[in-house]
Amino acid sequence: MSKLLSMLVAAVFAVSTVSVFAAEGAKAPEKKEEMKKVEKKTAKKAHKAKAKKEMKKEEKK
Repeated sequence: MSKLLSMLVAAVFAVSTVSVFAAEGAKAPEKKEEMKKVEKKTAKKAHKAKAKKEMKKEEKK
């Protein structure tokens, strides 16, 4: 009975470990793509804000 219980515990540990690594590998590319999209949007917003500030400075002169 003790051997059976230890085998079950080992099996559960193995399955949970494998599933964590499998899920981690599957999600990585999606996050990279999302980060690139966010960076592009942020860069565009920063560029627009900078352009607006420059236009306001020119208008004041």
